[in-house]
Amino acid sequence: MKEKIIAVVGRPNVGKSTLVNRIIGSRKSIVDDMAGVTRDRIYFDAEWQDKKFTLIDTGGIITDDNESEFVKNIFTQAQIAMNEADLILFVVDGKSGLSPYDKDIANILRQSDKKVLLVVNKIDDIAQIGDASEFYTLSLGEPMAVSALHGSGGIGDLLDVITQDIERDEENLEDEAIKIAIVGKPNAGKSSILNRLLKQERAIVSNISGTTRDSINSEITIDEQDYVLIDTAGIRKKSKVDFGIEAFAIDRALRSIREADVALLVIDSTEGLTDQDKKIAQTIEEAGCGIIVAFNKWDLVKNVQTHDFEQKIEQDAPFLNYAEKIFISAKTGQRLDRIFKEAKKVADERNKRIQTGILNKVINDSIAINPPVSVHGKMLRVYYTTQVKTKPPTFVIFINNLNLLKDSYKRYLTKKMRETFGFFGTPIRINFREKKKQKGDK
Repeated sequence: MKEKIIAVVGRPNVGKSTLVNRIIGSRKSIVDDMAGVTRDRIYFDAEWQDKKFTLIDTGGIITDDNESEFVKNIFTQAQIAMNEADLILFVVDGKSGLSPYDKDIANILRQSDKKVLLVVNKIDDIAQIGDASEFYTLSLGEPMAVSALHGSGGIGDLLDVITQDIERDEENLEDEAIKIAIVGKPNAGKSSILNRLLKQERAIVSNISGTTRDSINSEITIDEQDYVLIDTAGIRKKSKVDFGIEAFAIDRALRSIREADVALLVIDSTEGLTDQDKKIAQTIEEAGCGIIVAFNKWDLVKNVQTHDFEQKIEQDAPFLNYAEKIFISAKTGQRLDRIFKEAKKVADERNKRIQTGILNKVINDSIAINPPVSVHGKMLRVYYTTQVKTKPPTFVIFINNLNLLKDSYKRYLTKKMRETFGFFGTPIRINFREKKKQKGDK
């Protein structure tokens, strides 16, 4: 569809208007701590990633007061909005927890033929994400935790979901391009790769180290996908960098890594993987950027199989095992066409989202196969796992005690997640949090 109508419903004071304001980017809808401030349905035009839609803010629904004309009017307005909508955002309060009103509204929504997204608002801290799990009992699918007040906790992911079937505005698609930063040591062949990909002498190519002084952006479209290629200055060891222009150029290169979707780490195959290459790879990983390791000048390497070369790399730098590896030659054009295919694949993996139910099943099965070892008679317990963001994929695992968690078990769970879900070419982040005891917990 070209546009979409989305109704925001829920009981009073759960933050519906705050969520609407957050999405449209301004305080147009009235927000107040007093329940029932929004009486009529209010329409707003909104846009996300060049996709346009209409939001309808509605009054808080109370289901047990049939005497009040005021309450009846709000309920009627909300019903009209729901009938008009293509999608309904059912907002609940993650701070106060599940309410009888939430259950009544959920019953109404389940009887409709509308698609419903369950939004758990007021999750203002990452440690509170586990509290969203109680709303599974509403049987409306996977709850999406957000903080409308602070704009954190998955607002972007929520917008990705609600706009996934809306056509983009063709007039502005620049942000949809996959940004590829071409990085590496000086004289590894970065500019030669860029020129070969663009089929023009866009960047200066020379055997003199440090020829490229600034990041150069070039746009290209392959198979209807837009790419931005960023050629960067060669990154040398700090001890060999002169202050001034070179230091500025390297700073720009590092900034390009942080802003890119994928980093193409170019390595001179005749030299092999050096300590400086490893440091650049670690910088890419720390930035959360996707990575493709490109072994350039492969035409000069004799009597070596790519499989044997990969095995040696995995032994020397095991942290690069998840990275995509290609063997190319900027001089002959060997395998250069794979760069765009691999970049698209890595960008998709970096943006991958796993459903909470499937994620918890995989973690629970992994624990059942290989339970953690007890520490002083106490056993590590894993309560709940959720994905909190993408780019890169980031997860939170709630446990009973951080002191019972060993680094080896962290690596084990990370390995099982990669084996199950892939995440080829992208770093993943797994944060462990102690689940705070709530009142009434035994």
